[in-house]
Amino acid sequence: MNANELNIVLWGVQGFLALLFVAVGAPKLISRGIERWTGFSDLSRPLVVFIGFAEVVGAAGLIVPMATGILPWLTPLAAVGLAIIVLMAAGFHTRADERLPALETGLWAGIAAVVAIGRWDLVASRADVPAWVLVAALGLLVPAVIINSTVLLTRPVKSGTPKPASGIVPARTSLESTGERDRDGRRSETRAA
Repeated sequence: MNANELNIVLWGVQGFLALLFVAVGAPKLISRGIERWTGFSDLSRPLVVFIGFAEVVGAAGLIVPMATGILPWLTPLAAVGLAIIVLMAAGFHTRADERLPALETGLWAGIAAVVAIGRWDLVASRADVPAWVLVAALGLLVPAVIINSTVLLTRPVKSGTPKPASGIVPARTSLESTGERDRDGRRSETRAA
C-alpha cells in the first residue's frame, strides 16, 4: 500500500470514528437516550457529561486539525485520547459482566490506536515536538490496560440496587403497610397478611 492509499484509508477510518464518537458522546452531554445504556444510572451526572464532552472533542480532534491544517499534529493525540476512553469503557463493561460490549469497545480502542500510529508522522515532523511524545502518549494506554486487567480479575458487579449479602429478603410484618398505589395513582394503605 502506497502513502496515498494509506492516507485515504486513514481518512475513512478517522471519519467513521468521528461519527461514532459524536453519536455516543452527544447523548451523554444532553442526557437523552442514555437510560437505555447499562450502568450510566450508577454514574454521577458530572462524570457522564465529562465522558460525553471528551468523546465529542476527541471526535472533532480526529478531523478538524488535519482538515484545516491548523495544528494537524493534534489528530494522533486525539486518537490516543479516544483509545484511552474506550479502553476504560471496556473495563466498565467487563466489570458489569458484559462481555460482548467489552469486546466491541476494545475493538474501537484498537482502531483508534491504529489511527494514532498511522498519523504519528504529523507529530514527529514537528520540530518543537520531541520524538518521546509518542512513547509518552502510547504509554498512557498502559494504565488503562492495567486497570482493565485488574477489573477482569475481580468479580462482576451488576448495575442497580444491591441485594442483601445473604440473598434473603426480610418479609413484611403484619403491621407494616405495603403502600401500594391503585390504577389511578392513589395510595392504598393495605396491610400485609
